[in-house]
Amino acid sequence: MSAAERLTDALYGAGWGTVKKLPEPVAVRLGRTIADLAWKQRGKGVQRLESNYARVLPDAGPERLRELSRAGMRSYLRYWMESFRLPAWSRERVRTGFDPKDVHYLTDGLAAPQGVILALPHMANYDLAGAWVVTKLQTPFTTVAERLKPETLYDRFVAYREGLGMEVLPHSGGSAFGTLARRLRDGGLVCLVADRDLSASGVEVDFFGERTRMPAGPALLAQQTGALLMPVTLWYDDSPVMQGRVHPPVEVPESGTRGEKTSVMTQALADAFATGIADHPEDWHMLQRLWLADLDPAKGPL
Repeated sequence: MSAAERLTDALYGAGWGTVKKLPEPVAVRLGRTIADLAWKQRGKGVQRLESNYARVLPDAGPERLRELSRAGMRSYLRYWMESFRLPAWSRERVRTGFDPKDVHYLTDGLAAPQGVILALPHMANYDLAGAWVVTKLQTPFTTVAERLKPETLYDRFVAYREGLGMEVLPHSGGSAFGTLARRLRDGGLVCLVADRDLSASGVEVDFFGERTRMPAGPALLAQQTGALLMPVTLWYDDSPVMQGRVHPPVEVPESGTRGEKTSVMTQALADAFATGIADHPEDWHMLQRLWLADLDPAKGPL
């Protein structure tokens, strides 16, 4: 393990070990202070966040984009402060910490014999949403996690999410899809973050007027298992309670090849994500390159 990897692991370990012990008002202030310092330094992540917001709000001028990126960093650090503290939250705090709209789509789906797939973008705090599903709805679910470096950091994230009641599968290794399909055929719930996939297997979609790739997995799982596929978007307001919306299920097209159906369904996910992100852009934490034009210097800005 390199020195940088040891430092990264130690910082996350300190977060889960120390921040969760802080009084909530102190943790909130700490998160906002860190966010503002990072925003003022205008590192690559902040610049990329601002560039991504420019795609969401093409008419926004430089001042509006800077305001938005500052709000975005504050939202991002709120996510981290909440995540570090979630293991110490009471069950009642988790149950009352999230107020999703149109949750009947989810509860009706869970009451039916087929499985349910929830697909989410990187908005607000999807770990809190997951803990709410386990605690409030008393429904366990399965998800996947990207293998991080160092391995000890990946192990921390797995232990953290398993501690919240989730079954966590590694993204790599090739066996995750089969396990997810089995869980769905048994009538289970699967939750997947699905707004960024830059691999060769990603499905190209139109997203805020430009092309990007999103993972094929949610649509393929729905086709293969008969599970319902539902987009979910999340956001914060001025209260301590996170907000969200469960969107209507994405239908499987009646005709077409598997690839054609996957393309149509993934575009429907992208459209639902775009609706939520356009309404609450500051709560979309995309600090990485996303659009294909940003991946090729010949096609657009880096």
